[in-house]
Amino acid sequence: MRILYLTQWFEPEPAFKGEQFADMLAAKGHEVEVATGFPNYPGGKLYAGHRLRPYWRMTTASGRAVHRLWLYPSHDGSTVGRALNYGSFFLSCLLFLLARGRRYDAVYVYHPPLTPALAAILARWFHRYRVIVDVQDLWPDSVLASGMLPKWLGQSLGALCRFVYRAADGIVAQTEGMRDRILAHGAEPERVTRIYNWATYQEGGQKSAAPAERPAGHPSLIYGGNIGQAQSLLHVVRAAELAARSLPDLRFHVFGSGIERDALERHLQANPETPLVLHAPVDRSTMDRIFDQADILILHLKGDPLYEFTMPSKAQHYLACGKPIVAGIAGEAAALLACSGAAIVTAPEDTEAMADAIAEWARLSPEERLAAGRRGKDFYRETFGAAQAMEQTLRAVNAAATSARRDRNPATMQVR
Repeated sequence: MRILYLTQWFEPEPAFKGEQFADMLAAKGHEVEVATGFPNYPGGKLYAGHRLRPYWRMTTASGRAVHRLWLYPSHDGSTVGRALNYGSFFLSCLLFLLARGRRYDAVYVYHPPLTPALAAILARWFHRYRVIVDVQDLWPDSVLASGMLPKWLGQSLGALCRFVYRAADGIVAQTEGMRDRILAHGAEPERVTRIYNWATYQEGGQKSAAPAERPAGHPSLIYGGNIGQAQSLLHVVRAAELAARSLPDLRFHVFGSGIERDALERHLQANPETPLVLHAPVDRSTMDRIFDQADILILHLKGDPLYEFTMPSKAQHYLACGKPIVAGIAGEAAALLACSGAAIVTAPEDTEAMADAIAEWARLSPEERLAAGRRGKDFYRETFGAAQAMEQTLRAVNAAATSARRDRNPATMQVR
């Protein structure tokens, strides 16, 4: 099968389903190409070594064709900037698919944002490919929860989302709760499959030094990734400050960038005694080696009903790292982490409970924390393995490819 993987974010950006995902599809015998933007996420600034142009075709080290499409780089709190970012990539996707869509049997779309999926469905009117939408962040719910859109515009976005969810040939949802919400938006049940994400964590490799400012015996909390509104990390900083009253050597190391990093920097300047240590973002492999040096890994999502049916990819990643976890989350992700034996789960934004959880892990011996991490790693292998997820993904693609929605010959569309 000829598959186009359409995603606004791709390496060198910190995309979850990036080059590895495309390679896994290709390993099953399919011809896979990628269409994406020019790298600017999460900071909204074009990466060094890249320059904007209407179109650029490149080839990965594995020989995969990657089509980079023009977009307006932006990822800050500005509604206008975000709209230009998403809207420009939508137009580029639409033009690309109108021109080249006939080459593909299926277009597999990573969502968010919704706009590439909308472009794929509109261009499908002129071609005969199938559209599978992989929903990692549910729109319009998450966009409305962010407060970035006025209510009237949110209603229009809701109508577009319902159109996409109903028109897609197949939908992949990352949690049961998300699947239920997609069905509530009008998707047909037989077209929606729940597939848990897996971790991109890679064991071994060159060992990285522990973060600076870590003396021997120093308990370290580590967070690595996007610093956005959803993560609401100031609550974790305040929890770390409470825990540090009885653990004065404790430090909370944060690696990453995002629209809320400035708020953390302001807090650090105003509170020099805080245990917060801010670091620049690092590449994925380096971050994994830093995770290896952690005593405790931190996961937090702000208190909003939206996040009760989402599964942050950090949950799987942290379990795969084999480290104790403090997680301020709710819903399906909280229940799974609580079952892992490697996480203390608290309500979101409950700084006192998080402080107690941090202190509880920090006071254990290294051997006890190591045993907890092993429990988490075992739970990850049993619940979130990449191989089983890819088999489910291929079955979902096959179901979409052979569906009766449009007059296509199933014999030419089998997934092996």
